[in-house]
Amino acid sequence: MKTDSALVDIALLASRLAVGSSMAAHGAQKYYGAFGGPGLEGTSQMMHSLGFEPSDQFAKAVALTEMTSGNLIAFGALGPMGPAMLLSVMIVASETVHRKNGYFAANGGFEMNVMYAVAALMFANLGYGSLSVDRLTGFSRLHKPWLGWLFFVGGVAGALSILSLREMPADSVPELAAQGALKNDPSGTEGAVT
Repeated sequence: MKTDSALVDIALLASRLAVGSSMAAHGAQKYYGAFGGPGLEGTSQMMHSLGFEPSDQFAKAVALTEMTSGNLIAFGALGPMGPAMLLSVMIVASETVHRKNGYFAANGGFEMNVMYAVAALMFANLGYGSLSVDRLTGFSRLHKPWLGWLFFVGGVAGALSILSLREMPADSVPELAAQGALKNDPSGTEGAVT
């Protein structure tokens, strides 16, 4: 049984590193222009095209949320907080950029958003395993599945709150998204600057 537990911990670590580092990298693209990303200026333009004003503040918020959630998940820290933040970003990106394109990512749809959200749900409910900051600090003892669901409700509420601040009709098509500039970015702002 000890071997089974160790294998689960290794699987959780690998999953956390893949999901968390990918999301943190998306945030770094938006904030710093790392990995060929648009940086804050391009992300601000994207936020403006999506109807989020002041666009520079929304650009910083989305980039920092992605970096923070990704790092919390990768390191296995602060329980369901990182997954709830990730869920919030994915809901907003799905609604503002990807939903109109259908489900599949090949068409610019929300498939990857769903994958990130499901991974976040798993981490929020199962915890991060023994190879995590939470386990090292003792924080994992406080983790319960109901707490994961409570944070997830908070993530949904946060996303709905952000969407309510949008200053354009939900059915309008942002110029950059219509040009296909966002086709492969699940969080919605990759390639915002052409």
